[in-house]
This record gives sequence, C-alpha cells and structure tokens, in this order.
Amino acid sequence: MSRLSFQVFCIEHYAQHIGKPSNEVYELFVRTQLLDLLKSDYEDLHGMGKEYLMHFFDEYLKGGVI
Repeated sequence: MSRLSFQVFCIEHYAQHIGKPSNEVYELFVRTQLLDLLKSDYEDLHGMGKEYLMHFFDEYLKGGVI
C-alpha cells in the first residue's frame, strides 16, 4: 500500500469510526499534524490493524499520544 493510499484509508475509516464526513477528518488530521505523522511513521503504522489505528487516532487527538 502506498503512503497516499494509507492516508486515504486512515481518513476514510476514521471518518466512519467517528461518524463525520471525510473532508472534516482530513482537515482535522492536517490541523493536528496527524497527517504528517502518518507520512513520517508510515513504516510503523501501515501494518497495524484497523481497530488499533482507530484507538491510536482517538488517543492522539485527545492529546494523549500513545
């Protein structure tokens, strides 16, 4: 999976997870620098399961980065 595909995957699934439109989640990821983290930590994160990623995003966005 390419980095861009991974970012889209994360945005789309997190949008579904929190019940928000994907464009709002994209803006949230940009504003909180989570999109940058997905780029820089791609090697570590892309092999993780969807449930783990959703939990990671929840914690990151609460300010309690795991």
